[in-house]
Amino acid sequence: MKSIFNWSGGKDSALCLYQVLQENKYAITGLLTTLSGATNRVTMHGVLQELLLQQAQSIGIPLQQILLPEHAGMETYNQLMESTMRPLQQQGIQHAIFGDINLEDLRHYREQQLAKVGMQAVFPLWGRSTQNLVEEFIQLGFRAVVVCVNERLLDASFVGRLLDEDFLRDLPAGVDPAGENGEFHTFVFDGPIFQQPVPYTLGEKVRKTYGAPAQDSDNCYKQEDKPAFDTAFWFCDLLPAG
Repeated sequence: MKSIFNWSGGKDSALCLYQVLQENKYAITGLLTTLSGATNRVTMHGVLQELLLQQAQSIGIPLQQILLPEHAGMETYNQLMESTMRPLQQQGIQHAIFGDINLEDLRHYREQQLAKVGMQAVFPLWGRSTQNLVEEFIQLGFRAVVVCVNERLLDASFVGRLLDEDFLRDLPAGVDPAGENGEFHTFVFDGPIFQQPVPYTLGEKVRKTYGAPAQDSDNCYKQEDKPAFDTAFWFCDLLPAG
């Protein structure tokens, strides 16, 4: 079945893509990623477009990019996604695959939006133990670097580290081992889906703060599950090697 794969460049995407390719049930026509049009970086992860392109090249699947305008709200985001997905559906692509694990509101949101264009959301990792997933990720030989952490839960020393057994042991109590609640984000640079590693060097660490959405509709959470916005994030910039 022809499908588009929603690619973030992080651990959940990589493990999910590996599983889909192993099962050979869905024919992946391309990787789809949203980036900031102002910075040419992956939204939330902060990874440069050049490194994302190198990932896709090493994986061997074409990359389709959606560039978001600066300070885009949910209405703009939804319009861009619909204008991207509708032509794909008309080309016979019926499924959009996501690496989400257990966030019910996010799953419901994706299913609703895709239904508008006659497509179905697929969640191959859904409901699995996040501890088991991250352990499997490491055991399969994937390698990832932590590029962003939520300051409310992890300090700046965690960014720039490899996602390995030592990292998992150092996580404070209450932090999901796969960062499923947004505690941290990663960039995968090697593993069984790559033809060759993606070379990079560590850049500077940067602290950024984010305010609440300008409009209440600019989130996909239930009222009682809205994330707190009294926080900051630490990013470790990754630079293409050479």
